[in-house]
Order: sequence, then C-alpha cells, then structure tokens
Amino acid sequence: MPRRPLNILLVDDDAEDLELMRGALERAARPLRLDSAGNGEQALSILRKEGPYSGAPDPDLILLDLNMPVMDGRQLLRALKRDEAFKRIPVLVLTTSGAEADVAETYGLGANCYITKPAGLAGLYKVADAIEAFWMTAVRLPGV
Repeated sequence: MPRRPLNILLVDDDAEDLELMRGALERAARPLRLDSAGNGEQALSILRKEGPYSGAPDPDLILLDLNMPVMDGRQLLRALKRDEAFKRIPVLVLTTSGAEADVAETYGLGANCYITKPAGLAGLYKVADAIEAFWMTAVRLPGV
C-alpha cells in the first residue's frame, strides 16, 4: 500500500530560501506536499485553517526560520508548543544563526532539532538528504 504524502510546512520570510529548500526536499523518494508561510502569523493561520487556508492539510513536520517579520520563529514555536492541537508536530529550526544562545533558547522552547542553514546549494542538498534519512525514513511521526 503506497504511503500518503508527508505534509511539510516551510516557514521562512525569504522567498529564495523557500524555493531552494522546496527544490532540495522535492528530491526525496517519499511523496511530499510542501506548503509555505512567510511569517509565524501566516503559519498559524494555515495551521488553524483560517480563511483561504480552510483546506490546508495538517503538517506532519514544520521547518522554521527564526528571524522573520510580524511574528518571528521563536514566537511561533512558543505558540505551537503551548497549543494542545499543535504541540506534537515536530519543529525543525532551519536558520542562518549559529549562535549558541539561539540554539539553547529554541531547544528550551521545544524545538526538535536545530540546523544552521548552509551556504550553497550542495550544502542545502546535504541538509535535505539528512532530513529525509532521519525525519522521513527512520522516525515514526504522529499520525503518519
């Protein structure tokens, strides 16, 4: 029996980074549905199925940038982990910051992993391959 597509929500305000990550993830053997949000507020609207997002699927995994306008990644992570409906969704922080304070803070807020965005497409492919190997293959996700 074929597995259903894995639903991933990409949250990043940088349109170029979103497209590069989308392309890197789409190389995965597992079928994926990739949705995106430009900030934490839009991500919450998608998760809550508000307005134009009423038909959005529940994400199995969230890839989250930290530094965004309107509602940043830390604020979104805090909101997700406090909400009974969303707290079990694994959140992978994928950001340019390599600061130890950011790493410690996001793990403290409930992030499931912290990845510093690599420079260049080859590095991004390695990150996407690692996400596929662990989060899409080795790990059993809730409801999947």
